[in-house]
Amino acid sequence: MLRMTEERKSRGLSMSALARRAEMHVSSISQIESGHLIPYEKQMAKIAKALNWEDDPKELFAEVPR
Repeated sequence: MLRMTEERKSRGLSMSALARRAEMHVSSISQIESGHLIPYEKQMAKIAKALNWEDDPKELFAEVPR
């Protein structure tokens, strides 16, 4: 599981809600979380901002134990 997914769920956000906050398509969020899409820098920054993530945005895309 990506840290992004963990953070999204801990904040009680659906993929749709995160997509709206990040001004992205929900399909992009889904593909990132499932490992089918590697986000580029701009997407990382948008997701980090939407999650109020203050550390390096790249950390959100690291695998964490379930």
